[in-house]
Amino acid sequence: MTNLTTRRDLIQQLALVTAGLSIFSSASGSNSSDSSVAKTELKILQPFYLPPAKPLQAGPGGIDIRTLVRSSQTNMQFSCVETAVGPKRMGPAPHLHKDLDELMLVMEGTATVVVDGKVEEIQAGGWHMRPRGIEHTFWNGSIEPLRFVDMYFNQNFEDFLEELFHQIIPDMVKNNLTPSDPTISRRMDDLNLKFGVTAFPEKRQSFIDKYGLQG
Repeated sequence: MTNLTTRRDLIQQLALVTAGLSIFSSASGSNSSDSSVAKTELKILQPFYLPPAKPLQAGPGGIDIRTLVRSSQTNMQFSCVETAVGPKRMGPAPHLHKDLDELMLVMEGTATVVVDGKVEEIQAGGWHMRPRGIEHTFWNGSIEPLRFVDMYFNQNFEDFLEELFHQIIPDMVKNNLTPSDPTISRRMDDLNLKFGVTAFPEKRQSFIDKYGLQG
């Protein structure tokens, strides 16, 4: 295999990964009234300790996630996920959640968040609340890495992200597919429906163009 072929294959794979970040790039909505919390028996909460870990890196795809606290550890009351976003990188398509409230704590860099049309910059140490039912998205508009922790209440949304980043996108790359492939599209539709996500993928490109981002 020539170096040219290797580079071409790598670029193609990275393009597929970042295209999959349209996350919510299927146009499906949710009519499910049961999308919020996985059904489990309530148990007596147990103490737990999370040891320090090296900061998450965005990786070759430009964005990655790592679950810190699982909903199953807190009787589905709370979970949180660390997210790393590369420089000048767009996040998901604008979307809203039927049942999920999100609280962001920026650990490194600056997150640009748009909620209901209002753009705000959240610097390291800053917090940002995104209640359910309000359209929003985020991106890293700077030339520095962005890292934040997103906290989720009363929904096991870490399972959504893990299925997307650790199953759907890798399968898409492995099989040389695009988000418009019927199999991938159906999986995203099912995932969005299950977790009460309504996406607006047609709005994503306008942010990329306006702010000079990578898709």
